Amino acid sequence: MAKGPTYVVKYKRRRKGLTNYNKRLKLLKSDKLRFVVRASKNSTNCQLIEYHPDGDKTLINFNSLELKKYGYKGHTGNISAAYFAGFACGLKAIKENKKEAVLDTGLHRLTKGCRVYAALKGAVDAGLKINHNEKIFPNERRIQGYHIAEYAKILASNNPEKYEMLFSNMLKKGVKPEDFVEHFQEVKKRIEGEHG
Repeated sequence: MAKGPTYVVKYKRRRKGLTNYNKRLKLLKSDKLRFVVRASKNSTNCQLIEYHPDGDKTLINFNSLELKKYGYKGHTGNISAAYFAGFACGLKAIKENKKEAVLDTGLHRLTKGCRVYAALKGAVDAGLKINHNEKIFPNERRIQGYHIAEYAKILASNNPEKYEMLFSNMLKKGVKPEDFVEHFQEVKKRIEGEHG
């Protein structure tokens, strides 16, 4: 009796587009901890993960939604928040004597200056050694929110209604968007104070 064609069924997570196994294998071959960054609409999550044959182990985790406890009043899904998530995760890693990792970006489509790279910049600034090219980072002024402060100043004088509408959440929390850079520095000091 003739046999029919043989089909190879891919892993379920590959079929669903959740895991790129070739990329994962390369990361695992590095034999280093993985600095995993996942960005969603309203948050950035950073983890330090160790490979185990029976299931990966999360050693350290920090989500930008946690920034509220440090007095952060900006949007938790922006570049500044992503930087803080990476920075806090990096400081926690150094404190636990985890000094080196490799970046795991998952299935994110990456562009220069994106939130994933802002989180990487935060981790590197905290002292975590991760191989990278500095050209991929968002510039320092963008990380600190100068663009927010400058745009807010323009709107406040030229279009007060739009200013109130765009920055209503921040204003309700008691921070003027024009002062975002100062707010950024204050939050960074609080994070350093707790985890540095």
